[in-house]
Amino acid sequence: MAILTEELNSKTKKVLQKGMMDNVMEQFNRAANHINLHPNIRKILSITNNEIVIHFPVKMDNGDIEIFTGYRVQHNNALGPYKGGLRYHPTVDIDAARALAMWMTWKTSLAGLPYGGGKGGIQIDPSKYSQSELERITRRFTFALADNIGPEHDIPAPDVNTNSQTMAWIADTYMSTRPPAERSANQHVVTGKPAGSGGLEGRDRATGFGVYLSIKLWVQSQNDTLKDKRFMVQGFGNVGYWAAHFLEKEGAKLVAVQDAFGSIENQKGIHVETLFEYTKTNEGSIVNFPEALLIGKEDFFGVDCDIFIPAALGNQITKETAPKIKARLVAEGANGPTNVEGEQVLLKEGVAIIPDILCNSGGVIASYFEWLQNRNGELWHMEEVMNKLEKKLKSSYEAVSVYAQNEDVDMRTAAYCIAIKRIEKAYIQRGIFP
Repeated sequence: MAILTEELNSKTKKVLQKGMMDNVMEQFNRAANHINLHPNIRKILSITNNEIVIHFPVKMDNGDIEIFTGYRVQHNNALGPYKGGLRYHPTVDIDAARALAMWMTWKTSLAGLPYGGGKGGIQIDPSKYSQSELERITRRFTFALADNIGPEHDIPAPDVNTNSQTMAWIADTYMSTRPPAERSANQHVVTGKPAGSGGLEGRDRATGFGVYLSIKLWVQSQNDTLKDKRFMVQGFGNVGYWAAHFLEKEGAKLVAVQDAFGSIENQKGIHVETLFEYTKTNEGSIVNFPEALLIGKEDFFGVDCDIFIPAALGNQITKETAPKIKARLVAEGANGPTNVEGEQVLLKEGVAIIPDILCNSGGVIASYFEWLQNRNGELWHMEEVMNKLEKKLKSSYEAVSVYAQNEDVDMRTAAYCIAIKRIEKAYIQRGIFP
């Protein structure tokens, strides 16, 4: 996932992350009220299980020592090990990790996975560090986490500004700390690894594929097709690129893109692969792409289109930006891109929203497949992975769609209700120790 915003000052950052926590709690309480969640279980799910904050030193290339702060929040593990990404971004702090960890709990539960929710990362702008420095930072962070992660306890994955290389460093560092006889059995301590190092074929495109498939299923529910549908993407990283890739193959047309560096538009269409190749030669930026016009950051939200895919950071669709949106469908590729006030504006205007815990769940489902592959000593090929992924995603989408219709609620509330009820059932059946 690409960085969307420039480095934020501390005051702005606090407002942003506080908003994310407020959002997730309001969404949770709305669903909990709808299903009459047991008060005691509501108490448990309203807080996190564990919150880990680590300050650790790393030697830079010039010999100086720099101190970094890393986080790992473990929200709930009633259904299985904690599962969730690690992001490297200046906005990472304990409040952000709390909100994101809660979202992961609902996401894994909705997908029917044997996981709970966790999240974390390092408060850092990775663009300011060399590859060798990022490797040392990652390995030192992994060592500091020590026994707080593990293949049957807490399983990190890539997130904003982390990738398969990051996961390979984490896996290697973690396995190096285990007794020799146990090292090979701990390869699934992380998911999202390179295919040659225990990773899963297709993991790179899984989240974007899930976004695309969710959109396709919604369009089909409207007795329509994707052909000639105009869409725009906020964030042209892994999720945004792959979602656009699959949509374009179905005949849809990319008309606008925004990343950390700027916004571009071309109503005649932006060829996805051409733009992707351009970013490789332009330091990852879409700016000055010759086949589109540069537009203002705020103008981006008002671009005329059918589908909007926010696939960057949280709190992008607000009461200020939501009224500008002309799309009739918002498909949340990012985690928490729409705040509560922004959502109210969209729903009032009749804009449909495919919620993040459903729309971008392809990544964690593929992570589960990778975890199983490592755990069982198997090797799954691309076609098998994509078929299994599509089946799982369709099942989740249909469940949410039916629940929303039967209960006359929006799709986010429906998704939360299904996810929370599954966790509630586990607590009722097992009881509370002691």
